[in-house]
Amino acid sequence: MRTPLGMTGPFAWEADGDDLGALVPRKVTQCALSRICAVCADPLGRPLVFVGTPEERARNAFHVPPLHAGCADDLLRAPGSDPSWEAVATAGFEFVRPQREDVDRRPTFQPNSLLSDA
Repeated sequence: MRTPLGMTGPFAWEADGDDLGALVPRKVTQCALSRICAVCADPLGRPLVFVGTPEERARNAFHVPPLHAGCADDLLRAPGSDPSWEAVATAGFEFVRPQREDVDRRPTFQPNSLLSDA
């Protein structure tokens, strides 16, 4: 898996031994606002890919920031990745921050034009 120089794992995750660990909230926001890949931190083009659980896919609201297709493939095979994750390709997304009354306080990425299963 290609990761940023000097990092031991994907950009948006906190290193946790051999596992992915938790997403880092400030890096999730950075990925959204700077349109960079959550794995390699390089600029995103199109298509971009989201990975998430079947429930996230059904809601069209993902917690993992956008990825390059190759980085998504690497992430799906990485130790500690969720085996239920599915990938979808899109041309764009909305970054939705949680509202005060939302139970889940994590922001979501909502694809606005689903292209295909990645």
